[in-house]
Amino acid sequence: MPTFVLCRPLAVIYTKVLLLRGLTTCDNKNMRIKSEKWDKDVSPVDWYVARVLVRFEYYDEDKSNLNRRCKAWINQILIKAGSPEEAYEKALEHGKLHEAGEAWDDTGRKGSWQFEGLTSLLPIYDELEDGTEISWHEYENRAVKKVKSWALPKDELEVFDGD
Repeated sequence: MPTFVLCRPLAVIYTKVLLLRGLTTCDNKNMRIKSEKWDKDVSPVDWYVARVLVRFEYYDEDKSNLNRRCKAWINQILIKAGSPEEAYEKALEHGKLHEAGEAWDDTGRKGSWQFEGLTSLLPIYDELEDGTEISWHEYENRAVKKVKSWALPKDELEVFDGD
C-alpha cells in the first residue's frame, strides 16, 4: 500500500478531500496518508461535534400557534464517543439538559427552554489540540465578492464586539 508524506496544511486539505470520498485514512501524528477504504462517518479519535437546537417558550404562549416568534439557540458541543450511535445518544442527553429549570425575562414573564433536536452531528478526524478543525462548511459556486464579505474585521468578531 503506498504511503505519501505531505506538509501538514496540504495534508489536512488533501486528506479531507479523500476522506469525504471514502478513499483514505490518515495517521495524524505523522500526517501519512494511506490508501484504503475508510468510513468518513466514524471519528478515528472518538470525538464528534453536535449542534443542539433549543428555544425559549413562555408558559403563557399560545402553543398551537407555530408561527409565533421565539428566541432560539444552536449550541455547538463536543461529544466523546466510540461510535456515531453513541455520539447521537450522548448529544440527545446533553440537549435534554437544557429543559431543566425555569427562566424569566425582566418583566417577570416565566418560561423554559425547549430542546428541539440536533441540527448536525459530525465526526472529528484529528486529535484535539490548538488549531484542530472541528467542523467545516463547504460552499460551491459562490461569488468571490460574497465569500470575501464573510470575513469580519477584528472588532466585529464576537469576542471583541463589546456585548
